[in-house]
Amino acid sequence: DAPLLKPVLLVHAVTPNGGADPSKEGGVACHPRTLVIGGEASRVSLVQMCIDLEEDVDTKPKLYNGYTQIYVREKANVKHSYLEETGGIPTSRVEYSDDEFELAPGEERPRDIEAKRPALKDLHLETVDVQITGADGAYHGTLLSLGGSGRVRMALSTSLLTENAHATVNGFSLAGGAQRTDMRTNIHHIAQGATSRQAQKTMVGGRAFSTFRGRIRVEQSAQQTDSEQLARTILLSDKAKMWATPSLEIIADDVKCTHGATVSDLSEEELFYLRSRGLDRTTARNMLMYAFVEEVNACIDPIVMGGYNDPAGIRQRTIRRLQNLVPLGDRAIKGEFQSS
Repeated sequence: DAPLLKPVLLVHAVTPNGGADPSKEGGVACHPRTLVIGGEASRVSLVQMCIDLEEDVDTKPKLYNGYTQIYVREKANVKHSYLEETGGIPTSRVEYSDDEFELAPGEERPRDIEAKRPALKDLHLETVDVQITGADGAYHGTLLSLGGSGRVRMALSTSLLTENAHATVNGFSLAGGAQRTDMRTNIHHIAQGATSRQAQKTMVGGRAFSTFRGRIRVEQSAQQTDSEQLARTILLSDKAKMWATPSLEIIADDVKCTHGATVSDLSEEELFYLRSRGLDRTTARNMLMYAFVEEVNACIDPIVMGGYNDPAGIRQRTIRRLQNLVPLGDRAIKGEFQSS
């Protein structure tokens, strides 16, 4: 049970033109494949990162279509983090209409700037397939989608094939500007006595649209399954949209399973509490946003996560992207919808 000293770091760095000739028309495609086998009684921490070498420059349209396959053998423990950060940063303030946003002479509307942003033509796809094939095997996965690509879809499938297998799936998706993001998960309980925990968090700003489809299926053979699923979303603007669909399909009759979803604005009660402690409204709002994502960030290997004062760490990079979507005034501070 000694802590792992260092993670295995796999970085996919994307150049502005994807390695293609800048003088030629058309886009580029990348199809990386990754295979991980956690041997019997082994322990490993794998961090996959997709980053831009340069941001805010003219680029060719890019298709990133990744596939990661992970096998977890008997008593193996695999910790897996996937960070998607390509496509730069979406334009802020695109949710405002012309009569709400005052422009300086010669200044372009944020929506026009976002419409011409090169990365809005990019498509980022990632599929993660996890097979827990050994008794007492454990998989702990964390997926973060922070990039500015126009279309992002991340799909994770986990099959618990042996007794006492365990899977933890945590995810965070950030969407802004005119982005469309989609997070899909499938947790399949096949063997007896397995457990799974899933927490999906999403923040949507600007005029972005995000979806979450989470499915847990428990077969007749998977008696004594213990499974939990919760999806939480915060809308950062009045124009942002979210579609959350958690689902349970239970064939067995001796199980303990729960699921639920919440879609809410920033909480007025929580803001009031923080302001009563002396914080101004902007600081209180930012603190609530950072706390929302921190629970997921804490699951990532601390070596790459970094501290609050580490500009190269994932934590600081996440904060910078959140700040780009901070709402002004009292926008998107209303109520909450819950489903369970």
